[in-house]
Amino acid sequence: MKRLLEITVCPKERGTVRLAVERGGRRLRMDARTLVCHLERLIARRGLAGTVWVRQDCAGGCSCEGPNVHVDVFLKALPGEEQDHVAVASRSYVYSLPMLGCLARIIDENLLAGQTRGRRGAR
Repeated sequence: MKRLLEITVCPKERGTVRLAVERGGRRLRMDARTLVCHLERLIARRGLAGTVWVRQDCAGGCSCEGPNVHVDVFLKALPGEEQDHVAVASRSYVYSLPMLGCLARIIDENLLAGQTRGRRGAR
């Protein structure tokens, strides 16, 4: 089944992270607001609107310097069915964001993970 991602970034957390936007890119200093802008551009550039979206809200980790990011994964409803809002997986990048290597990995790790598992399970 197709996965949908809701990426939550806390706009209130102070602090920055140095991270490339895409693999092999130059590392940029990003605060929460800048991180949201880069995520939204990545989503648009990859044609993922409606599949991946960004929400600004508490992402956990309020005691550490941000930016803090959390991802909820939903399964897309079948045609004719109503879309539910029950996450089937979630992942927090509160403490691991600086170790990602690039911002695009947030999308790649969570969106593609279900496709890989689905192929293995079909064998």
